[in-house]
Amino acid sequence: MRTIPELFIMLGIAIFIIMYRNNKNGKSYKEVLNKVENIYDKYAPYSFKVVREKTKELGQEFTAKQYIMQIVLLGGFAALIGYFYFYSIIWAVVYAVATIAFIPYLAYLRCQRVYSEFIFEQIQTYTTNVIMEFNTTQSFVKSLEGVRDSGIIEQPVLGDIEKMIELSYQNGTIDESIEYFNQKYPFYMVKNMHQLFLQITKEGAKDAGESLENMSMDIDALVEGVYRDQMDRKNFHKRFLTFAVVLFSLVVVVEFMLGKDNYIELLNMWYVQLILHIIILINVYFLITGEKYYNEDVGAE
Repeated sequence: MRTIPELFIMLGIAIFIIMYRNNKNGKSYKEVLNKVENIYDKYAPYSFKVVREKTKELGQEFTAKQYIMQIVLLGGFAALIGYFYFYSIIWAVVYAVATIAFIPYLAYLRCQRVYSEFIFEQIQTYTTNVIMEFNTTQSFVKSLEGVRDSGIIEQPVLGDIEKMIELSYQNGTIDESIEYFNQKYPFYMVKNMHQLFLQITKEGAKDAGESLENMSMDIDALVEGVYRDQMDRKNFHKRFLTFAVVLFSLVVVVEFMLGKDNYIELLNMWYVQLILHIIILINVYFLITGEKYYNEDVGAE
């Protein structure tokens, strides 16, 4: 029984070496990964396909080797937890498979974070440059055209700016175009800036330059706050993962204190095993919740 953990580790290393060598020769593991990826793309929601495509375009999508490493590390960690909690190969395999099944969800969260960060940077660029263009053109629509033609905005924001310009010329007013953009990108900086332009366009403003300068300062303050929040999230994530590993290791510490034989004797009681499963599920829920917090709503002001 003492050699089982070592066998798990050796087996994991052997599988990784075989996959790596096959990658150099026949690239078989990439073929398997591509098949899984094609199936996932087929059934993934359209919105996520767009997000994932943009993540690839930005060069921040995981490589095949990184996904394999994630599978080996997370699956191996879950297998060790399952074994040392229950001294059962069956539970080790069950928890390893269940953990690996969650990897696409983790990839989804990560892609959402990368996409949210990209969109926020684009919106920051949009608001700042529209204000700069307006100081020159004194026209909101002309400002939009200047930002569109500058080449600094990418899709999908670029397409929505073009839609705003089209709606403005079509209706003869900027109301509908602003409402359209506000619904697509409900950021405070967008709504506040657009509200200011509505007032300038409809009511006129003698101190428009001063108002726009104050708006630029407000946008800078919002952006600084969001970037500070992103840094705090990254620091939190590192501490969080360390704490999660400690949580999962507590039972192993209890086992060490009781002694292996006494611990295995406790495992013969069904309610002890039930409590251990509940502990694992609670820890997993805590871990997933933390991952969602780290990856979701990035760029929210």
